[in-house]
Amino acid sequence: MTNRHDHQPPQTPTKVLVVDDDRSMRDALCDTLELEGYLTVKAASAADALAHLYRDSGDVDLVLSDIHMQPQDGLSLLASVQHAQMNVPVILMTAFGSVDQAVEAMRSGASDYLVKPFEAQDLLDKVASLRTGSVNKGYVFDDPHMLEVAKMARRVAASDATVMISGESGVGKEVIARYIHASSQRSDKPFVAINCAAIPENMLEAMLFGYEKGAFTGAIKTTPGKFELAQGGTLLLDEISEMDLGLQAKLLRVIQEKEVERIGGQTTIALDVRLLATTNRSLRQEVKEGRFREDLYYRLNVFPVHMPALRDRTGDIRPIAQLLLDKHTPRGALIREFSDGAMRRLHEYHWPGNVRELENVVQRALVLSRSRLIETHDVLFERHEPEVTPSDDTASLDSDLKSREIQMIVEMLRSVGGSRKLASERLGVSPRTLRYKLARMREQGIEIPESTNPPISTP
Repeated sequence: MTNRHDHQPPQTPTKVLVVDDDRSMRDALCDTLELEGYLTVKAASAADALAHLYRDSGDVDLVLSDIHMQPQDGLSLLASVQHAQMNVPVILMTAFGSVDQAVEAMRSGASDYLVKPFEAQDLLDKVASLRTGSVNKGYVFDDPHMLEVAKMARRVAASDATVMISGESGVGKEVIARYIHASSQRSDKPFVAINCAAIPENMLEAMLFGYEKGAFTGAIKTTPGKFELAQGGTLLLDEISEMDLGLQAKLLRVIQEKEVERIGGQTTIALDVRLLATTNRSLRQEVKEGRFREDLYYRLNVFPVHMPALRDRTGDIRPIAQLLLDKHTPRGALIREFSDGAMRRLHEYHWPGNVRELENVVQRALVLSRSRLIETHDVLFERHEPEVTPSDDTASLDSDLKSREIQMIVEMLRSVGGSRKLASERLGVSPRTLRYKLARMREQGIEIPESTNPPISTP
């Protein structure tokens, strides 16, 4: 869903990839667009278009493609663009009398369509409308709280200041990070994200900084890191609070020096990268308890942005739910809508899992619904699911094991005065694994014993 509120980010000339196997039509389309000030790239086939997009998707703002092409048609091209998550709008052109194909194109995710023959002004109007809203495409800012967040995000996007985005798990911190990038002067350069909580410690450093061939066992070729891949653009360090203290020190040096050296390398690489970071914890508290470097905290927390929980921005529930419904409706399937009763049910719920939980509920409703309208009884929340019965042996065992694991972790932390280091050693798991489990426990509202030891001093 495109944000409907005023927003004019800094613009660079729009580049349109024109795809048509008819050379004269291709040339005519490009001439029309170029006379209006657009930049164009020509592709004689879907294969040529995909080759260009795979090479540099950030170079293209919009794809304009004919549907009738051989051997790969425009619908197939659209599917490939969506599968690769290139996040570029696609307008498809189809011949008069093929309106069914236009409908199919829209259901498949096309941003718009044109029916041939069309006037030059029709083409220009379609391209202009999509370009005007493309920076906001996929973002929902209807609730007053989110309108303020979006306003702040646009303001900081105009600078290169490092941004720390905080908020509960599942609120959409990466979404606002992408919005900041899309609203910035770097929008035509790469946006690269790395989840610090999802990657093992021994791999995270190599993925961030890159490595030379032979630097360690398994390094069979020189590989650039995320910093290099984000050159000129934006790097998002997702869930930065999960990063090991040792790696935090190395990250701090890279930020301070604005250069990186690959593992096993001898030369430094100058960086031009804008940094964003996210956390679902209080980093001030993490610093106080010695789990996060104070100097790195101040480097990253230049401009703080807090994402409100979904229960505090109920004005976003309807548009996000419809956006997710459109996203998960299978290609060619019946277009669905929420009934008034179903929508009321969504608004009455407290959403402990935020937007991520809403997405699960929408997918569940699509499976249960048997008509165009999703009714109240199709909307099921986890707390309303049937109780586990004795026949559900596997589910029951899984639940019991998780409960026992949580109890064991809590008891161990209490016995060692809250020391994460001692608890991980005695439980036989890595500190990183323990931090991950504790983060999941916090999300469930479980009280975690805090450390009674003095915090570790930071350099």
